[in-house]
Amino acid sequence: MTAMTLEKLLARESIRQTIVDYTMAGDRLRADEFVAVFTDDAVLESDGVPDSDAFRYEGRQAIRDWMTRWRSQPEGAPRTHQAASVRHHLSTSQIELIGEDCAKGRTYWVAYTDIGPDHCGYYLDTFRKVAEQWLIAHRRVRMDWRSPQSLFTTAIRRAR
Repeated sequence: MTAMTLEKLLARESIRQTIVDYTMAGDRLRADEFVAVFTDDAVLESDGVPDSDAFRYEGRQAIRDWMTRWRSQPEGAPRTHQAASVRHHLSTSQIELIGEDCAKGRTYWVAYTDIGPDHCGYYLDTFRKVAEQWLIAHRRVRMDWRSPQSLFTTAIRRAR
């Protein structure tokens, strides 16, 4: 194990802030703040999930469009999900600096809704440093478990 330098600590803390910014913006459906954590050429995709939960979006505009659809359903259409609120709680987060401007990460999460624990999994990330800010270049969202009473069973499909 190599010694931790101040530069590495600052990089890791900046990456952790990016992870938090993603989570807060996503739970609050704030599209501008959400896409701000991604590189221009970012990929946001599901990983190892059933086809009904699969998605892949490339580039900030595609990610923005997807996030916007969570809020704006056509009149008369069912809501994207049935939760009054959703809160993603992050736990263990391992960050590996690969170079001066590249890092990998794995972060566990659990989403709570009106029913309590609703679904959980982990993020597999590649981060890139852009203009002194660490951004998500590639995020794979892995869902390990979903409650049989989950309020998100149709959310991905409806947000397509």
